[in-house]
Amino acid sequence: MRNIIGIDIGGTFTDFVLYFEESRKIEFWKELTTPEDPIAGILAGLKRVQTLTSADKIRLGTTIATNALLTRRGARVGYIATKGFRDIPFIQRGDRRSHYDLSWIKAKPFAERRYCYEVNERLSAKGEVIVALDDDEVRRVAQAIRNDSIEAVAICFLFSYVNPKHERRAREILREEIPEIPVSISYEVLAKWKEYERASTTIADAFLKPVIIHHFDKVQERLAEAGVASSIGIIKSNGGEATMASAADTPVQLTLSGPTGAVVATRALARLTGLKNLVTFDMGGTSTDCSTVVDGKEHITTAFEIEWGIPIQIPMIDIHTIGAGGGSIACIDKGGILRVGPLSAGSIPGPASYGRGGTGATVTDANLVAGRLNPNYFLGGRMPLDLDAAIAAVGEIAKLLKMPTDQTALAIIQIANNNMLGALRAVLLQRGLDPRDFTLVAAGGAGPVHTCDLMRLASIPFSLVPNSPGQFSAFGFIVTDARVDKHRTVPQSSKSFDNERATLVVEELVSEAVLELKNQGYRENIEVYRSIEARYLGQNHELEVPFAAAEFTSETTADFWRRFHEDHKARFGFNIPGETIETVTLKVVAIAVLRKPDVKVVPEQVEEPHPFEMRKVLFEGGWLDVPIYRREGFGASCKLTGPAVVEEEASATVLAPGQNLTVDRFGNLLISD
Repeated sequence: MRNIIGIDIGGTFTDFVLYFEESRKIEFWKELTTPEDPIAGILAGLKRVQTLTSADKIRLGTTIATNALLTRRGARVGYIATKGFRDIPFIQRGDRRSHYDLSWIKAKPFAERRYCYEVNERLSAKGEVIVALDDDEVRRVAQAIRNDSIEAVAICFLFSYVNPKHERRAREILREEIPEIPVSISYEVLAKWKEYERASTTIADAFLKPVIIHHFDKVQERLAEAGVASSIGIIKSNGGEATMASAADTPVQLTLSGPTGAVVATRALARLTGLKNLVTFDMGGTSTDCSTVVDGKEHITTAFEIEWGIPIQIPMIDIHTIGAGGGSIACIDKGGILRVGPLSAGSIPGPASYGRGGTGATVTDANLVAGRLNPNYFLGGRMPLDLDAAIAAVGEIAKLLKMPTDQTALAIIQIANNNMLGALRAVLLQRGLDPRDFTLVAAGGAGPVHTCDLMRLASIPFSLVPNSPGQFSAFGFIVTDARVDKHRTVPQSSKSFDNERATLVVEELVSEAVLELKNQGYRENIEVYRSIEARYLGQNHELEVPFAAAEFTSETTADFWRRFHEDHKARFGFNIPGETIETVTLKVVAIAVLRKPDVKVVPEQVEEPHPFEMRKVLFEGGWLDVPIYRREGFGASCKLTGPAVVEEEASATVLAPGQNLTVDRFGNLLISD
């Protein structure tokens, strides 16, 4: 472990965490994000580091890939397919978002049909060459790509997930003919069956490649100009770290880079506190991200769509995101109903109370009007808020609703809470998880302000506010590991399972994953995990079951069939003993376990905590005189009973009447009803 800076670029704030190995000291701070130039926010924050050379590593979570996909501001992609299959990205799937909406139009892929090309090649489902690749035809396609001013190329041939020979040869030819244009091949992006999903993911990778390469070059150039010589690690959607070069090779892996930090930090929190089941509630200025850690492990998924019908099936932490944050703007819709979000004021112009030109009432303004935030202690007093501007902004909404300003502020808070309740239900109830078995982790600058309300709304018995919740995602970046996921579809059945073939594929995946880690400089403490996606014959969806053995033998395979039946019953409530099982995808995860910061134990509380002031705060029952505390004065075993507000530099925890707060030995705030 060396000195590490974690940086999380959010829509409103850029968060920083600096860990000093020798002193075990951790520093946290924030800077406003500059949307038109995110690197400027990074450089502004790094100015607070006295000696930039003292940071050996910078780990960066970025939303550049997410934003490029959402706004469709990427490269002009040329798509090359097997002859007769270039329309797969446009035909898509047979399902519809709304079966009875005749006006519904399917989402457009990230490539235009006029830039889709075909070559005459064909492999069988077993990877056998039926029609050999014509090199001259590929060269003619390369010439057409040059003439069409294509900026990136995606290659997706039929059954290439079994045999990548043709895709790799086509890439070689393109590099000879048009070396300046980056190429993505489906075998390296997503070596799995289902042609549309594989094509969509590969096209998205190519769509991002020039954007990410240009962005990373700028980051390195400007950091070097600022005297930052630290090596830079990029956080991927699976929560693992990669080098900038590796991340640029498959940029689709960065689709959910930023939000993963809070989940990784929650996993670390589970190990630290012994709380096994945690649900992350990360509410920032622009969005709220929710996810779960069950039995100390985050859930990895490949079922992700950037838009409805546009799948991106790379391994990523399963996160549900909604447009609800401190900057969410309240408005009255055409029906006269109060709405909150998803439109956000961001950092520019920001909420009305920021004094940067914003005039719309936001959730932050409502919390300020309700007395839940201290206008003189925002960011520890570095950024005072304008209470009068907040009252005026909320007052405009109040006039339209013909309600008192304070009750309008409370209504804005309650609607925001209900929006976020939907996100919590999506990651708990909709996945068969009982909220009563979980602890709600309040992260983000706005999370602790709303956590006590959401506990009661979601029937979650406990909430935990970690140290420096406003920089929780950035903290996750300094406690993460390097991780590589490798998947390959190898369909077989339990009636005729080829142990030798399965063993060979898994060994290849392990070799590829470990080599990728070593090429990134990670050579020690490498752990390998294997699993298989399988299903009963005739089912449409697979169940992932761990496979601990290094090879397939009659004994290890028989044990897998037994565990599949058990896991199927545990997950779905039934199993079918004796039924044929299909194995679909073999999975390997290689993790280089990196040294983690030591979290200090805080001293015991010596005497009863004393509030530094009293302030009126609005709750559902009305205005109450509430004691206000500063968190830095709390020691382990400190106890409070609500109503109370606990302020800290980048957030405030609002304790509702009757709720109890206890400080654990690491300084986390544990809240219960």
